Amino acid sequence: MTTRHYSALDQCVMNLDQMVRTVLGGHATPERVSPADAIRQEAPLSDEERLLSLRLMRVNHAGEVAAQALYQGQALTAHGAGVHDAMVQASREENDHLAWCEDRIKALGGRTSLLNPAWYLGSLFIGAAAGAAGDKWSLGFVAETEHQVVRHLHEHLKRLPAHDMKSRAVLEQMGEDEAQHATTAMEAGGAPLPEPVKHIMGLTSKVMTLTAFWL
Repeated sequence: MTTRHYSALDQCVMNLDQMVRTVLGGHATPERVSPADAIRQEAPLSDEERLLSLRLMRVNHAGEVAAQALYQGQALTAHGAGVHDAMVQASREENDHLAWCEDRIKALGGRTSLLNPAWYLGSLFIGAAAGAAGDKWSLGFVAETEHQVVRHLHEHLKRLPAHDMKSRAVLEQMGEDEAQHATTAMEAGGAPLPEPVKHIMGLTSKVMTLTAFWL
């Protein structure tokens, strides 16, 4: 079977389509069933608990919107074909998380972040810059991003209402996946990022987290 090569115009159209689908909620069908579906019964949530779960899941959904854009940007500027393909594959895997979070937000009766277009465009630029810096730095950026996401998910698991088992199941599986992505990126040749860069990434993440919680 021959591999199809896409023109620059084809790639622009596909990237635009991915952006619209991600931001407006028309994500691709997830490859895996949501972990929430395995929870058949759970205790009802109070209005306060439901609102907290909703806001936390909205933050996680915004993070997955940003992840889609980061990987897309890194794929666009990747130096090697292997890294480009790895970024595309990672984007597909992260699509599961995007769909799971969106489904859980709908089940809780809420909406996604109003600022998703901003998260996407900003992350696309950051991802493209990371890819342009070189493949080892791009992979290192993936690893550090995933490490920070894992820490963030652990904090959310602590804050979730104890009996919101559906949201908990989703976040636990996401944490496992993100940790594996970080390991894979470093094994593929990622370089540890300088501490100032890690610090800036952390601050940027906090801004998005605090804003998406409310908006």
